[in-house]
Amino acid sequence: MESPILSYADEVWRGSVRPEDVPYAELRRDGVQEIAYGVAMWPACGNVYVVRGEDGLGLFDTGDAREAEQSYRAIRKWSSEPLKYAIFSRSRADRLAGMEEFDAEPGPRPLVVAQEGLARRLTQQGRTAGYNAIVDLREQGLPRLVWPPPQRLPDLTYRERLSLSLGDVTFQLNHACGDTDDATWAFLPERGVLLTGDLFAWTVPGAGHPQRIQRYPDDWSVALRAMAALDADLLLPGRGLPIRGPARVRRALNDTADYLDSLVEQTLDLMNAGARLDEVLHSVKPPPALAGRPYLRERHDEPEFIVRNIWRLHGGWHDGNPANLKPAPAAVFARAVAELSAGAASVAGRAVAAAADGDLRLACQLAELAAQAEPENRRVHEIRALVYAMRVQQERGSIARGVYAWAAAESRSKITGMDLLDVYHDVAEGRMWWLPSKAN
Repeated sequence: MESPILSYADEVWRGSVRPEDVPYAELRRDGVQEIAYGVAMWPACGNVYVVRGEDGLGLFDTGDAREAEQSYRAIRKWSSEPLKYAIFSRSRADRLAGMEEFDAEPGPRPLVVAQEGLARRLTQQGRTAGYNAIVDLREQGLPRLVWPPPQRLPDLTYRERLSLSLGDVTFQLNHACGDTDDATWAFLPERGVLLTGDLFAWTVPGAGHPQRIQRYPDDWSVALRAMAALDADLLLPGRGLPIRGPARVRRALNDTADYLDSLVEQTLDLMNAGARLDEVLHSVKPPPALAGRPYLRERHDEPEFIVRNIWRLHGGWHDGNPANLKPAPAAVFARAVAELSAGAASVAGRAVAAAADGDLRLACQLAELAAQAEPENRRVHEIRALVYAMRVQQERGSIARGVYAWAAAESRSKITGMDLLDVYHDVAEGRMWWLPSKAN
C-alpha cells in the first residue's frame, strides 16, 4: 500500500491539492512513513528523514524542539537500530533541535555532521540574538523564543564534499550557498534519493528575506542544476512533500534554477545600465510560466525581496538615489512633509484616499510618514492600523504579512490599550472586525 505522503505528493504535483492544504498534522499521526526502500519521512515545518542501512541509521535534519519528543518516538517505532549519523542541512533552529533523546540512548553517541560554516553561523546568531528574537516576534508572534535556541554542535565538519557510509547506503554530502552559506544537500546513489534541505521547499526560494543576512541566489542556482544532473528518482525537500520520478525531479530543480537566474540577469542588466534600485524593483519580474508552477508560489519570500538581495550582493546597500546616501532622520523628514501638507492629519487623510484608490503601497508610505511626524496622534494611528491591516489581506507571502500585521497591531494597540501581541495575532489570523466592511 502506498504511503499517504506519496499519494498527497502526487496530487500536489498535479495541482489538485495546494501545498498549503496538505494535512501535515494528520500525516504526522501516522508516524514516520517509509517512502522508499529504507528511507522514511517525518513531515513537519522542517522535514526529518531517516535512512536505514546495514550499519545503522542516519538522520538528515533532526527537527524542531517543539516536536522533538514526538518525532523521536515515531522514528523509534519505525526502527530500533542505533543512530550512527545525524546530518544538519543548515544552521536553522527547526533543523538542529532533535538530538537530545538520541544522545541519551545507551551506546556510542551519534556523530553529528555539518558543513564547516555552521558553527560560525551559530556564533553569529548569538551576537544578533536580540535582533533575531525581534524579527521572530514581528513575523510570527513568538515572544518566548530564545535566540539562539539550544543546539548540538557538530562532531564532524567538511568543506565541500564528504561521504558517509551506512554499509549498503552512502550519504554523499555537498556544500552549497543558498539562504545561508553553510547549506548541505545529500545524494544516496544506491537508493536514487536526493535530500535537498531548504534549497528546494515548494515555494519561491528564500533568497530575499528582508530581515535576515545575505542570501546567494547565483550559487543557489548552481547547486540546483548540480542536483538536477544526478537524475534522482526521488527528491526529498526541506519543506513540503517528495517529488517522484527523474523527469519531475529534473523539471522542479531546473525550473527553480531558471527562476533565480532570470531575476539575477534582469537585475544585473539594469544595474549595468545605470538604473536606480527603485527602477529595478518595479521592472524585474519572474518568468510568467515559471511563476505559475505549484512549487514556485510566493508563500514566504517574494521576487521583489530577492531583487533587493541581488542588488545588495552585487552593488552594496546604496540605492542610487543621492538623497538616500546620508538622509535626514526619518522623523525630521516626516515632520517637514507634514508641514508642507497642513499637518500629519492631512498626510494621513491622503493615505486614506490612496487606499480607496487601491494603491496600498502609497497608502502605507503616507500613513507611516504621518505617524512619524505625530507619533501620539490617535486619528493618525487609526488610519495607520487600517491601511496596514488592508495590506495584510492583500499580501501572499508570510514575511510581508507578518511585517504589516505587526505595524497594524502597533497602532491598534496604541489607540485601544489592548495587548500588542494579542492584537497582532488577531490581525495575522484575519480577526479584524474593526475594519470597514468594504475593506473586508
